[in-house]
Amino acid sequence: MNPQKLVAQFEQKARAVSAVVKTMAGIDDALAYAVNVCAQKKACAVLASGCEYALSGPAEELCGLKQWEKLMAVPNLSAPDIETLTVLCRDSGIGLIRQGLAAYAGGIDVGLTMADFAIAATGTLVLNCPDEDLRLATMISEVHVAVLRSEDIYANSDDAADRLAGFFAASDYTAFITGASRTADIERVLTLGVHGPLELHVLIIDASTSS
Repeated sequence: MNPQKLVAQFEQKARAVSAVVKTMAGIDDALAYAVNVCAQKKACAVLASGCEYALSGPAEELCGLKQWEKLMAVPNLSAPDIETLTVLCRDSGIGLIRQGLAAYAGGIDVGLTMADFAIAATGTLVLNCPDEDLRLATMISEVHVAVLRSEDIYANSDDAADRLAGFFAASDYTAFITGASRTADIERVLTLGVHGPLELHVLIIDASTSS
């Protein structure tokens, strides 16, 4: 299957499970999109109390983040992307968290991550998550924004077997993410966001559109 057909199939399957899929010309456009999503959503509350007392370093950092109306977790972005994002977030009044996400479990608005690859047949993102912060960004943020390069979309899991084998050999945690979190356990009513993010946005950087 040619690359454009893989992208189209992934988009179709991902949207069928309530994901928002957008094509971006480059990483800067993807970062700006993520900031806009965070700026437009209603802020979730940072769960912190006792900030008036003498505190440890980590606790003081948590209280300091209360000055920001919204928070974005960015555990696996490159240094240049962090630099660009810092400016965008500062202009929009958004705080950035790179590590220690467990301390902010009740207050992360957007988790922005880079996906390793995707499976077109099921609209599934695959992320190798060797550390806790990356795992948490995909699970406890109200909105998960994942950046995916079009050349990293495989037709099916068999085609991605070699890359998966590399993840499994390292005994890392590997996340397979298909759409937003959903369950029908409660009165058999389909509900989004109970076990994870309310929304999943997939931003596909398509090399063919950036030339």
